[in-house]
Amino acid sequence: MNIKVAKKYKKKNKKIIKNINQLELIFKENKNRSSKINNINIFYNNSINSISRIFLSSFVLVSFFYVMPLFINYAEKNFYTKEFENNSKKILAYTLNDQKKNRKNGEATNEEDLLFDIFSLNDLEADTVRLSASTIKQLFEDTDYNLKDVRKKKLVKPVALTLLPQEIKMIENTKKRKEFFIQIILPLIIKENNNIRIDRKTLFNIINKSNNSISEKKWLEKKYKQYGIKYGDLSSLKIRMDEIPVSLAIAQAAKETGWGTSRFAQEGNALFGQWTWSGEGLKPKDAKEGEGHKVMKFNVLQASVRAYQRNLNTHSTYIGFRKARAEFRDQGKPLDSLELSKYLNKYAETGNKYVEILQKIIVQNKLKDFDDAKLLPSSVDLESLI
Repeated sequence: MNIKVAKKYKKKNKKIIKNINQLELIFKENKNRSSKINNINIFYNNSINSISRIFLSSFVLVSFFYVMPLFINYAEKNFYTKEFENNSKKILAYTLNDQKKNRKNGEATNEEDLLFDIFSLNDLEADTVRLSASTIKQLFEDTDYNLKDVRKKKLVKPVALTLLPQEIKMIENTKKRKEFFIQIILPLIIKENNNIRIDRKTLFNIINKSNNSISEKKWLEKKYKQYGIKYGDLSSLKIRMDEIPVSLAIAQAAKETGWGTSRFAQEGNALFGQWTWSGEGLKPKDAKEGEGHKVMKFNVLQASVRAYQRNLNTHSTYIGFRKARAEFRDQGKPLDSLELSKYLNKYAETGNKYVEILQKIIVQNKLKDFDDAKLLPSSVDLESLI
């Protein structure tokens, strides 16, 4: 190979090597560019995923706080009866202003006359013994008193307890606690209805007579005062002297006491949360400064039931309730607690919501089964067990 040819090949090799180096450089640059692009893509994808996760988490969190109140509200309406705190606002003890107002309306409201028999019952039962829950349960078993039989046979054992057991709030099973509470107050409610039924029968006997004896006239005078109406107003007395449906009374007692667990029920035998400004009572813990009302206190449960019935039968707030009840009587129909409850929207500060709660309690616990229950006659053997 001559020198000329050798130089030519050497020159070509240098050019090839240069081209190879350029290709390697380009390859490296492309590789670096691809790596950067990949890194950018990875960062972008990670960012997108992070934003997606944040958005999804936020959506789930917001949805949770939006849906949960709706779910809780639905559950309260359809699956269980919440035990509400006492929020009754209507009083039994009439204030001086109420008395003046009632006199203008032709009524003869006098607190002492209205509550005389209730205070008398309180005085008679000043010394009471609180039985334990276990003792009461044993008493119910010994007397064969259970709600299953009552629903079937419509007969109630006359077990008249004076105080609620403190352990009732410790009964964890809600159904058992409710049944236990109903067992305790059912005989008391029926007993007071029986008293009114007897008075009502006496009233109609007197009305149907052309001449009344002195004792009958005195009895009438006493009842006029007891029901807060002027003497001689027989039509008003007939409307006021009437029973309260058992299922309605149970529902209100359950609502106002949390099925017997409230402080007012435990310390003051207050089953219906009635307020008073002048009588003996318990001061609500959440009462605002300057509010002088108290929850009326009783020595025995029976007095609380009687006061509750007297309240619905005499207070001007419940005129609509009494008129609706009278219409049922005129039509020869049994008293319907679900219909009559509609007229108790002013019993509590929650208004119509209170009525809805009462109706739910009545329906969910099948309380209308007790409306036609009868109280068996008391016996010496039974009284000795109490």
